[in-house]
Amino acid sequence: MDKKASRLARGFFITFEGGEGAGKSTQIERLARKMRAKKYDVLLTREPGGSPGAEAVRHVLLSGAAEPFGPKMEALLFAAARSDHVEQLIRPAVERGSIVLCDRFLDSSRVYQGVTGGIDPAFMDALEQVAINGMMPDMTLIFDIDPADGLRRATLRRGTEAVADRF
Repeated sequence: MDKKASRLARGFFITFEGGEGAGKSTQIERLARKMRAKKYDVLLTREPGGSPGAEAVRHVLLSGAAEPFGPKMEALLFAAARSDHVEQLIRPAVERGSIVLCDRFLDSSRVYQGVTGGIDPAFMDALEQVAINGMMPDMTLIFDIDPADGLRRATLRRGTEAVADRF
C-alpha cells in the first residue's frame, strides 16, 4: 500500500481559520464538493458546535449568558465544547477514514479567548491539550482579509448589520 492510501485509511483533519468574511465557509464547501466528486468521504463541521454537546454549549455562548463570568469562563466553555466535538465527531470520523473539514478550531480560541480575552498563554495551552486529547489538525489553512473588508462582506452575506466576530 502506498503512503497516500495508508494515510487516507486513517483519515485527514483540516481546519480553516480566518476573520469574519474571509471566505472560510465558501472554500470549505468548494473543497468538500470537489473531494466528494472524487468519492472521498467528507465531513463538514464547525466550531463552536459540531456535535450535540458542543451545539448546546454554542447556544450558551451565543446567548451571552457566559459573558458576565469573563473570558476565562468563556475559554473553559469553548474547551468543553471542543472536547465533546473531538471525541464525538472528529476523532471517530478520522479513525474511520473520513476527511474532516472544520470551520475554526484551536487558532480561533487562541485569538478570541487568549489574546483578545487577555488569558495567560500557558493556561490556554494547558486547556487546549486537555480539550483536544492529541487530536491536532493535519493541516490548517488561514484566510487573511482586511477586517473592514471582511465585515463588509459578512454584512452583504447576512443582509443585515454584521457584528464583529467573537469566536
